[in-house]
Amino acid sequence: QVQLVESGGGLVQAGGSLRLSCVASGSILNIIAMGWYRQAPGNQRELVASSGGSTKYADSVRGRFAISRDNAKMTVSLQMNGLKPEDTAVYFCNAEVMDYYGETRIYWGQGTQVTVSP
Repeated sequence: QVQLVESGGGLVQAGGSLRLSCVASGSILNIIAMGWYRQAPGNQRELVASSGGSTKYADSVRGRFAISRDNAKMTVSLQMNGLKPEDTAVYFCNAEVMDYYGETRIYWGQGTQVTVSP
């Protein structure tokens, strides 16, 4: 089993910054990719940024957010600058993991709330 634990959400004023972090633990042989998704009320869950063979960003956050990974520590972080009220959502850590049995699965964290006030 694999666990993803997020931290760093909170309330911030528009224009401010937050840093989200996620650490993976458990029966991990290799982490293929890690990333961040978000879901606002009434909306579908959407990709924010991912780091695998390449780095991807949603158009809405490119230039404001930066994703980084530490493979040795099995962590992924999301530095969010220039936050806007429309960035308000629950942010979920995501990882594509190969376990000790050679199976690859997608895992999700429990989510952390980010609220940006006008």
